Amino acid sequence: MRVVDVNRILGPVPAADVPSRDVPGLVDELDRLAIDAACVVHSLSLHYDPVMPVGVPSHPRLFGVPVVVPGPLGTPAPSDARLVRMCPAEHRFTMTGPQGLGLARELAERNITVLLGWESTSPGGIHHLASEVPSLRIVLINTGYRALRELAELMDAHREVRVDTSGLCGHLQVEWTANRYGAHRVLFGTGAPETDDAGPRFQLDHLELPETDVELIAGGNVLELLG
Repeated sequence: MRVVDVNRILGPVPAADVPSRDVPGLVDELDRLAIDAACVVHSLSLHYDPVMPVGVPSHPRLFGVPVVVPGPLGTPAPSDARLVRMCPAEHRFTMTGPQGLGLARELAERNITVLLGWESTSPGGIHHLASEVPSLRIVLINTGYRALRELAELMDAHREVRVDTSGLCGHLQVEWTANRYGAHRVLFGTGAPETDDAGPRFQLDHLELPETDVELIAGGNVLELLG
């Protein structure tokens, strides 16, 4: 079973000195928890300036995830991107405005998947976006256990909406989601170091699901998205 974290941060983070501030420290953290690879967004692009050219250093176990922003003051998706992150609240743009929808349509046409933080927008905004661009694959990350009803409503309505496990920490919550929507719509993710990584990794080893479903959640789904 390959374990691939779809939701990881590289670089310094506010108010904490974390091992993953550089590549060697991050790789050591992956080794500690038996995680084979990670999709990594740089903290400077996430929290500071997405326009500033900060890339993820080349490493065979790390897949760089660029932060994209719509409009003339934003950042387009690189030509080789398969997975990007959008942060409307942090970077002050509207996902469902003309520029946001334009970028979403472009990403869908290019077969690029979007990581979208739960607290970076609203359930209504996600519903609007997924309704306007139904072919856009969206992975909702850091949902939190209190969001299950809102998450379920979105996943019921939009088949291309997926979720990572970083916030599915309630009792049998991953199992419920996988059984209702299919394991292909659930991806292992931690959100580390801003959220806990040991909990989701421990949970992965103890899921009450068929082995084939666990393999999809652990890494198969994200590897398919990455091509």
